Order: sequence, then C-alpha cells, then structure tokens
Amino acid sequence: MYDYIKGILTDKNYPYCTIENNGIGYRLLVNSRILSQIGEIDDSVKIYVKLIHKEDSMTLCGFKNKQDRIIFDILTSVSGIGVKVAFALFDEFETNELIEAVLDENYKLISKAKGVGSKMAQKIVLEIKDKLTKIDINTDIIISKLPKTNVSQETIQQTTAVLESLGYNRNEYNNALETVIKNLDKDDSSELLKETLKILSLF
Repeated sequence: MYDYIKGILTDKNYPYCTIENNGIGYRLLVNSRILSQIGEIDDSVKIYVKLIHKEDSMTLCGFKNKQDRIIFDILTSVSGIGVKVAFALFDEFETNELIEAVLDENYKLISKAKGVGSKMAQKIVLEIKDKLTKIDINTDIIISKLPKTNVSQETIQQTTAVLESLGYNRNEYNNALETVIKNLDKDDSSELLKETLKILSLF
C-alpha cells in the first residue's frame, strides 16, 4: 500500500517518529538505531514503510532503506518473530551485519540481541539463510566479463542470490558487483556482499 513517505520530521519520541507530508502527520514505529540516524526536527527525510494490519490495530513501521524492510519481512515470516524481536535485531545489528551473521551461521552472535535466545537464533539462521540463498542465479555472464579474479563462482553465486532476495535485479547490482570483484583480493563472500551493498546504498 505504501512504499515510502517523504516529508518533514516533526517529532522524535522513541519508539515513534512523526513525518508531516501535505498537512498529514504520519506516526511511524521505528527502532532506536534509525531514530538516532533519521535526522533532526524540521529536517526533510525519506523513510520506507511497512503497514502492519492486525484485527485491532494498524501500524506503520519505518525503515531507512528498502533492504532493511525486506529483511524485516523475512524475519517476521519466521514463526515466533514479531515486530518487537525484529526491531531488537535491528537495534543490535546493521542489516549487513545481520545478513553476514546468518550466512556465517553465527547464531551465538545473533543471540546477543535483546529477547533473542540461543534456540531462536538457531531458528533464524536455519530459516533465513534458506530464504536468502535459495534463488538460483547463472553467474557465467558476470564471470565471463571479468579479468582473472580471486573470487570463486560459488562466492559470486551466493552473493547474487542474497542480492536478488533483497529485491535487487541484475541490472541494478551488476556494475556494483563487478567493481567489488575486480578489487577484492580474497575469496570472501561476506566481504563481497558487504562492499557491494555499500555501493548500492549510495543510489
């Protein structure tokens, strides 16, 4: 229903912020990390949103970019994880850090988030890793365009699968991925993903 709201930040009062657009104030539920990064009162801001519709309430959740919202959707698709736990994970980790922890199966690190125990962390790793890496991507085109590289096809395959799971299509991520591959001096999927997402977040 909504993709994003762009307007003037009129209130910051954890766990909410208010953005005014065309005379309407939109009250968004946010985590503490985004609240600290969103800007100051009277700043012009742009927040991606997700409408949570329950029987007795409707809530707009706010995110700083599309990939945060996609990870939120994936997290809340896991049984037992609601908005509160998902936001606790966002408070503890940047999205890139959370993705890396999942791909590395580092459930001990994930369990550091408030309200996330060891069993839930293992469940998150098991279910989300499958969702992030299940897409089958043909990497032959990408590799054929590159000079000799230290990055393996398996590493590129995993990275492109995650990028596509985050909603990026090949036209969007191809140049960024190629740039990182050319400059990466080791076969490291976490580093490849992190550096590619850094470039993509600039646009």
